[in-house]
Amino acid sequence: MLRFIVQFLVTCLALWLAAQVVPGVAFSDTTTLLLAAVLLGIANAVVRPILTVLTFPLTIITFGLFLLVVNAAVIGLVAALLGGFMVDGLWAGIGAAIVTGVVSWIAGWFIGGDARRA
Repeated sequence: MLRFIVQFLVTCLALWLAAQVVPGVAFSDTTTLLLAAVLLGIANAVVRPILTVLTFPLTIITFGLFLLVVNAAVIGLVAALLGGFMVDGLWAGIGAAIVTGVVSWIAGWFIGGDARRA
């Protein structure tokens, strides 16, 4: 349970930072940011694996760079479902995907994974 809470907080931080750094990404209020973090977690668990499998040939051809487009599409899907969350186009989505990915990677490095617990 603690792992889910930490992941939620990291996602909130990453989305907030993306809204500050990437032009074209914005939130109307804090509640929308929190809901976006929850929806992004659900979409990453359900939709992203399906898109990753379906776009596997493109991912191989582009040496994995197409995963940025998949991540941007998932963030765009969350923005489409949530009224107060705005992502203005593909490049803003890719920027948000890069920021959220880097923040999650850094947080994972500091927090540690299952290998460190063993």
